[in-house]
Amino acid sequence: QVQLVESGGGLVQPGGSLRLSCAASGNIFTIYNMGWYRQAPGKQRELIAVISWSGGNTNYADSVKGRFTISRDNAKNTVYLQMNSLKPEDTAVYYCNADVHIIGRGRISSWGQGTQVTVSS
Repeated sequence: QVQLVESGGGLVQPGGSLRLSCAASGNIFTIYNMGWYRQAPGKQRELIAVISWSGGNTNYADSVKGRFTISRDNAKNTVYLQMNSLKPEDTAVYYCNADVHIIGRGRISSWGQGTQVTVSS
């Protein structure tokens, strides 16, 4: 019904930057909040950034505030995460999540497959 595909992960040195993208496709009527989560080995999945439909409201986890920026392009059904000043502790699998209204089905929470981000020298 709806697919979220992430891209942009990889290996980066401490202090470096990466930009993640997550594109939604399918029978989409509209997408409400979109967010990015991450899960490090042995840890629970945590919400790190969320953005409202209009893009006017954003919230960040304290651990990434001031370094990461979430944005979206509603024309492309895509959410982005610009990650700057990366630290080794940012190493994790990053997942996008979208609150989607599917045509003929209603509102669901959909997840991407995840993209690995590794911060290491």
